[in-house]
Amino acid sequence: MSSSPPTNSGSRPTRRTVEFGRTYVVRPKGNHQATVVWLHGLGDNGSSWSQLLDNLPLPNIKWICPTAPTRPVTVLGGFSCTAWFDEGELSEDGPKDVEGLDTSASHIANLLSTEPSDVKLGIGGFSMGAACALYSATCFVQGRYGNGSSFPVNFRAIVGLSGWLPGGQNLRNIIEGSHDAIRRAASLPILLCHGLGDEVVPYSFGERSSQILSSAGFRHVTFKSYQGLGHYTVPKEMEDVCQWLNARLGG
Repeated sequence: MSSSPPTNSGSRPTRRTVEFGRTYVVRPKGNHQATVVWLHGLGDNGSSWSQLLDNLPLPNIKWICPTAPTRPVTVLGGFSCTAWFDEGELSEDGPKDVEGLDTSASHIANLLSTEPSDVKLGIGGFSMGAACALYSATCFVQGRYGNGSSFPVNFRAIVGLSGWLPGGQNLRNIIEGSHDAIRRAASLPILLCHGLGDEVVPYSFGERSSQILSSAGFRHVTFKSYQGLGHYTVPKEMEDVCQWLNARLGG
């Protein structure tokens, strides 16, 4: 499946077309009350997470697990692997690849565009997938992608595991400039989980992302830390995710 970043008639059209990998879907075992897109980490694919999510005690949630495009990644010295956007050294200087983030956020919105109107929509992810999920959340709150095009999806819950918020420095100023953005940020629940022993995405990045979101007007940010947890997930963390999603989406 190919997807290009959304463009306005007044914006410069992009020439880059990105090929996304296979999308894996886990059907709800009960009543379909919510649909959550879940984004894998760097170099992974949708299959591994779909298997884990299929075993969670959330019978009323449908999971959509897309696979990122294969692209050269700067932090890996230009080595190509599945990635939602290009990333250099992790820093708080902001995302270098807004086009890549917009393209992935647009792909996610397209995946959710055919869901029934009475179904609650959410997004979550691990590591780089969590970063892309949080970026999508900020697009929803602002009502537009980074390139200015309108954002079409209404999220009800956001989950980020072992991740970070790309380019959050100006988020507070952007949100404070819009009454709609203030309202959306104030009502959107976000769960962030991070291991204190994370050797890939430092714990401080998760903690800082939580602080930035809270200071920008996100009033329902829950941040959970896990002693001894590295850059992976454990049953206790997934239990917390299940309880949190069940309370907000009727899992």
